[in-house]
Amino acid sequence: MTPLQTFHLAHLPPDLAIHVALYTDVQNAPILRDQLLQGNPDFEYALIEASVILSTTHVLAAVFRAANDHLYARLKSRNVHSEIVFSLGANNNIAQSLRTFGITSTTTNLLVIKLSTDPGITALTVSEHLSTSIQGTQVDFNDATLTNMADIAKVRKLYKLGGVEEDGSKGKRRRKDGTEEGSGLIDGASIKDSERVRKELEVAILGLMALKGVV
Repeated sequence: MTPLQTFHLAHLPPDLAIHVALYTDVQNAPILRDQLLQGNPDFEYALIEASVILSTTHVLAAVFRAANDHLYARLKSRNVHSEIVFSLGANNNIAQSLRTFGITSTTTNLLVIKLSTDPGITALTVSEHLSTSIQGTQVDFNDATLTNMADIAKVRKLYKLGGVEEDGSKGKRRRKDGTEEGSGLIDGASIKDSERVRKELEVAILGLMALKGVV
């Protein structure tokens, strides 16, 4: 099984570790979503629909923003984990951001984030809880995996980025079993061209997220 990944971001306290797990083929999204909505403290995570995440930089920028707001008592939502989901949005509508970027009952690709806001929250405790709570296949949290999961057309629509250079993608490609999955690649397009377009989208998205912070 792919291990839980732990990050320490620059300019954040070293004890504020960020634990990240990425899953595919999740089978129990409705249960996870219900636990979150009911405010079960055991399920205080940022549970994110991975198909709308473009890259590791995309989501870690939201984590950094939320962590800073947590440290300086500027949270606009219920806790730092819901703030991560809110920070992914391009506007100040909390409910819309949670609906758009948060887990849904049909989520199959799921990104899970937990911050060590308490000394009792460690990589071990998080890993143990997730192993018994999420029915899915854990995969590496990296740009390649996220790009493969991403629905590029949906990401463009959410951030209203139709003006960023189009790559002609339908946002889908087929897995080996014949089912479709999100992808920024287009039929016959080179990986280099698709990566260039992804980077352009990433820069535009990060700009939108940053502008929200000063409005």
